Amino acid sequence: MNEKVEILKDNMEQRIVGKGDVLDKLIAALLAEGHVLLEDVPGVGKTSLAKALADSVSLSFSRIQCTPDTMPSDIIGVSIYNSKNQTFKVMAGPVVNNIVLIDELNRTSPKTQSAMLQVMEEQKVTIDGKDIAVPQPFMVIGTQNPMEMAGTYPLPEAQLDRFMLKLSVGYPTPEASSDMARRFLEGQLHESTQSVLLAHDIAKMRQEVKDVSIKDNLRDYAVEIVDATRNNAEIECGASPRALLSMLRYAQALAYMADRDYCIPEDIASAAMLTLTHRIILTSEAKLSRTTKDFLMKKILEQVKCHENPNS
Repeated sequence: MNEKVEILKDNMEQRIVGKGDVLDKLIAALLAEGHVLLEDVPGVGKTSLAKALADSVSLSFSRIQCTPDTMPSDIIGVSIYNSKNQTFKVMAGPVVNNIVLIDELNRTSPKTQSAMLQVMEEQKVTIDGKDIAVPQPFMVIGTQNPMEMAGTYPLPEAQLDRFMLKLSVGYPTPEASSDMARRFLEGQLHESTQSVLLAHDIAKMRQEVKDVSIKDNLRDYAVEIVDATRNNAEIECGASPRALLSMLRYAQALAYMADRDYCIPEDIASAAMLTLTHRIILTSEAKLSRTTKDFLMKKILEQVKCHENPNS
């Protein structure tokens, strides 16, 4: 089932060293039709990760470098007036590609950040009343620097809710760093990635992910986890209905990655940790007490248990 997944991962590892776990999560998000937000310090390979994925699947790729003066039209496109024939021509922006890397998203203004909301949800952009569909498969990979760094804006909650995952690439281990340095000095660290899959391969795998079964008790388990985030005294705003659907789809992708055509409770729990944590909003009291979102999600997963399926 996941032979092509292994081919894709192996190909990306020629360029991304020592980050197998991050690659697994990124590929699962691609198969689950989700978007990914990478948050980390500069220089750990966030851009290379997105480019390696696009190159490996022979998909169109665009990079949008966000700055404080980036405008919404720089992302979605503009309508240009042609004085010769006195008509307007719609020019689609760089967001109309398969894999879109929006680099340092939190260095541009909230107005410009909001330009991504429609396309991430509806898979289309609207310019002067004209809808332009993005090519399929479509995926947005956003990167941002930690909020403590200078010149950053917080992402709006509506923007965060449209990212299926929020990941940290992290520094490589000493062993991975040594391997990276050796391959770099020997000229074996690939600066580009060869294509090993096609767009229709991803489309087929996405459909196979949707066919992964989730039993009723697992569906109820997922609902109870989401409900627990909405009824926690330390959480001001719990997970949205969109978050629930993202969690279920990502759980299916995790099962598919594990070469199963059915989900197990561990898939739901892992998906909850990855898809819900960045979406919840803590109360002011929780923030003052230095409670973290990760801690609360782990606590909720310890409290909410999956019931046995009476039909199994």
